[in-house]
Amino acid sequence: MSLLLRQVELEEAVVDVRIEGDRIVEIGAGLCGSSRVVEARGGTLLPGLHDHHLHLFAMAAAMASIDCSESLDALATAPVNEGWVRGFGTASTPDRHDLDAVRSDVPVRVQHRSGALWMLNSRALAEVSSWLDGTADVERDKHGEPTGRLFRYDARLRAALPSTLPDLGGVVARLHRYGITGVTDATPDLSPAAVEALTALSGIRVTLLGGLTGPRKLLLRDHDLPTYDDLVQVIGGTHAAGRPVAVHCVTPESLLLTLAALREVGSVPGDRIEHAAVVPIGIAEALAALGLAVVTQPSFLRLRGDEYLRDLDREDIARLYPYRSLLDAGVRVAASSDAPYGDADPWRTMADAAARRTRRGRVLGPRERVNPVEVLTGYLSPPDDPGGAARRVEVGALADLCLLKAPLRSGEPQVRAVVVGGEAFEQP
Repeated sequence: MSLLLRQVELEEAVVDVRIEGDRIVEIGAGLCGSSRVVEARGGTLLPGLHDHHLHLFAMAAAMASIDCSESLDALATAPVNEGWVRGFGTASTPDRHDLDAVRSDVPVRVQHRSGALWMLNSRALAEVSSWLDGTADVERDKHGEPTGRLFRYDARLRAALPSTLPDLGGVVARLHRYGITGVTDATPDLSPAAVEALTALSGIRVTLLGGLTGPRKLLLRDHDLPTYDDLVQVIGGTHAAGRPVAVHCVTPESLLLTLAALREVGSVPGDRIEHAAVVPIGIAEALAALGLAVVTQPSFLRLRGDEYLRDLDREDIARLYPYRSLLDAGVRVAASSDAPYGDADPWRTMADAAARRTRRGRVLGPRERVNPVEVLTGYLSPPDDPGGAARRVEVGALADLCLLKAPLRSGEPQVRAVVVGGEAFEQP
C-alpha cells in the first residue's frame, strides 16, 4: 500500500511526501501515484511524537475507573467490574475503615494519584489476604492488622486480581489525537502475558522497560532504599547481561545513591534516570559526566505544584523537576507524561515546561523554564536515546509521522493525522 501526504509544510517549504510500505520514499512537489491521499492543506509534518515514560495498562484501567481526585464519594455508586470497584487519582490516603464507610458491599481498591500506593477496603483485603506479606510495603495497625494501605505493591496485588488484561484500543486512539506514534511503557516487572500483549499492540510502537530486553526498570522504593552494595550488584548484573538501566529516582537520596552506584560500576549507553524530581546543586554535571539521560515530567508542576509548595522543603522546591539547568550542563533531557499519573497531552506538557505554574498560578523555579520547541525536540528523540538528536522527516526514514492541521508556528497545535508504519490514522 502507498500513501501520499499532499501539501505538507516541511522545513518551511510546502511539499508532498510519498510513503511505500513503512518508509518515506519520495519528497517533492506535485507527487502522485499513491493508493491513498491525505490532504494536509499546509499543515506541518513532524516525526511522530514519542512519550518516553507512561503506563499503558494503567491508562486503560484509569479510563474504565472512577475518578476520585475530587472526592471518594463517587465510589458509592460506581459500577462493579469483574467483581471489583476501582478508583484512581486521590491525593488522600484513606484506610480500610474510611473506604468501608463509603462502600463495603464489594471489594474496592483505590490508587493514589502518585501510583505508589493502593488503598483497599475490608472486602478487598479479604480477597487478597493470601497475597499479603510481612514487609514494610503492607502497613499494619498497632494490633498487627493490615490498614488497607499497600505501598509499591502493584506486581503482587495484580497477581491476586482478576487476570483479564484491559483493552488498549481506547488508549491508542487517545495517544493518536495528541500526535503520539510511539511510547515507552515504564511499568516494571511485566508478566509474560502483558509483554506479549504490548509487543503485539498495533497502531503504536512500544518500547518496554519491564520486559526481558532493552533498558531494565529499577524501581527504588524511597521508603525502603536498597543498600549501596545491593544496588551496585543489580546494576552491574544488568549491564553484564547487555542491558542498560532506567532507574526510578524521585528523592535526592535515591538519585545520589544511584549516581554513586553508577560511578562504581560504570555507565553504559542507554542508562537513564526516570523522573529526577529533585536534583541537588552540582548533580547535573555528574549526570552529564556519566552520560545519563533524564526523563522528566513537567506537567506535575501544574498538577501537584501547590501541594509541593505545602509539603516540601524550600531547598527541594528550588530544585524541583529541573530542565534548563540539566540542558545547560549537557544532560540529554526528554519530557514525558507518566500517564495516567501525569497529563498525557504532550502539547500541554510543553506549555507546562515553559510556564512552570501551579494551578493557583505560583511559579516554581523560573530559571528552569525552557522553550516549548526544546521540549518538542525531546518528544522527537529516538526511543532508545531520550533527549538525543531529533528524528527527521526524510527519504528512507521510518514512516511514523504527525501531521498538524496548520503550521506549527500558528498557535496551539491540533493533529490532523498520524502515520504509524505507513498506515494513516486521520483524526476528527
